[in-house]
Amino acid sequence: MEQAVLFPTHTVAARCVDFFHKQVPALEQGEDVRIVELVPDAATCGVGGNSNAYFEIAAVVFPKDQFRTAKSFWQHTGDGISSRRAEFCHKAFEDGHLVRKDGLAQAQPTPRRLGKGPRRYQRGGSADITLSTRHGCVNGASTSEPNPDKPDYLQFVEERFGRNLDASLTANAKLAVRRRIAGSLTADIDLVDALDMHGDMKRKQDVPGFSEEDIYLYPTGMSSIFNIHITMLAIREPLKSVCFGFPYIDTLKILEKWGPGCLFYGHGSSDDLDDLERRCGSGERFLALFCEFPGNPLLKTPDLHRIRSLADRFDFAVVVDETIGNFLNVHVLPYADVVVSSLTKVFSGDSNVMGGSAILKPSGCYYRRLRDHLATDYEDNYWPEDAIFMERNSRDFVTRIDRINSNAEAICAVLKASPSIDENRLTVPPVKEVYYPKYSPTRPFYDACRTPNGGYGGLLSVTFYSTADAIAFFDAMETAKGPSLGTNFTLRWVEFPITRELDWAAQFGVEADLVRLSVGLEDASDLTATMQRALGALSNVRSE
Repeated sequence: MEQAVLFPTHTVAARCVDFFHKQVPALEQGEDVRIVELVPDAATCGVGGNSNAYFEIAAVVFPKDQFRTAKSFWQHTGDGISSRRAEFCHKAFEDGHLVRKDGLAQAQPTPRRLGKGPRRYQRGGSADITLSTRHGCVNGASTSEPNPDKPDYLQFVEERFGRNLDASLTANAKLAVRRRIAGSLTADIDLVDALDMHGDMKRKQDVPGFSEEDIYLYPTGMSSIFNIHITMLAIREPLKSVCFGFPYIDTLKILEKWGPGCLFYGHGSSDDLDDLERRCGSGERFLALFCEFPGNPLLKTPDLHRIRSLADRFDFAVVVDETIGNFLNVHVLPYADVVVSSLTKVFSGDSNVMGGSAILKPSGCYYRRLRDHLATDYEDNYWPEDAIFMERNSRDFVTRIDRINSNAEAICAVLKASPSIDENRLTVPPVKEVYYPKYSPTRPFYDACRTPNGGYGGLLSVTFYSTADAIAFFDAMETAKGPSLGTNFTLRWVEFPITRELDWAAQFGVEADLVRLSVGLEDASDLTATMQRALGALSNVRSE
């Protein structure tokens, strides 16, 4: 029995096959694990290297009992296909427009990879679909007579996208997203106004030489982290990486499974930096240090000033994930070589699209090598519909961040000031600890990078004095449940549902009963009342 996982290009699929053979050496390449490419049937009529309507799907087929290996690659790298792309390609396949590449005529032109180099978004990528052809023609060349019972490929693309969206907006949507990330768009404006911005608005990150051309878009946040990591491995000799601070678990897995390994500092403390300095001073060398700003789930902030100093002394790169802090609250690019982010979270907010980004610092010592490598190796796999939804969702990014910052602080105030409960004549406060950047001992490190009008974000964690208290609080909280963050509505969840993960996390100060909160856009008075009612549930538990 076999199963398959779908990827956007042959390049990504080939990485998956390579991962299979490193993780399961007993598998025979081309026999037990193989790639099946699906391409438009119009490729036989000339659609390919020069057409903006070209797209493909690459399926990695493997033994069913190896699904966990395939899932690991898909999960860690974030390089799978989105649901919108899957829907489009499924319909194309059903209608006979997506066919096996090895079943096409040998004379079929090999499509070149698009979307490379500094003008990558103007040229379009493998996912860009813009139509400027006449019915029955491809790039000006006549095709076979159209079948009245089966619309040709280009007509299919036009009808499929025209149903909901104008796909020709893709390049403009990506440009607007990059401008928002760059800081050029600091007000809530629509796509037309975003594209009318003057050229002098292109450089806003307060870093010499920076422009929106230094921003690369990816289909997910994990994809941005993974692709920057493998790019660093490509431009430098293979070296261990450093994961500083308790991370999003897939980041750690990427660093452990691709390359020579990872040195993990789960506490992200000054003692950890002392140890790193000793190691470097004694001759150990490292590829790059990856950290989150602030960290997750205890919201500790790394000392970027000292990390930058060590990186400059001992020649390693600094990659900062600022998803939790976000572009408007913090400015970390001066201390990093690359800043990565999951646009899926608060940048979008609407929970209906994924995306990621990577920003290169022009003054960084690895900048030229990174740009040169990405000029030939970067694939723009961000599906057109996804880019358009991301642009639409992010138009009110600025005002949403202000409100989320304010709401989060209001909730923290309730939790920290919650009245104590008399339990058998002993005064026991309901909340043990509130983890939030504003109240962390590492706040000075956060404030050093906080923007003039920036806040402390919408993510916080809470601990209690007993499991029963944590359960009562969690169950009584009238919010949605789900393990994510940055949504426009407030979420609650617990961090580690698996016992072995709890044991591992405990050594880094992450308690089993940790309750996570991602604060949304609800009215502040409603949110604080919700928290007060949830805290009130603890009285009932303690009186039993």
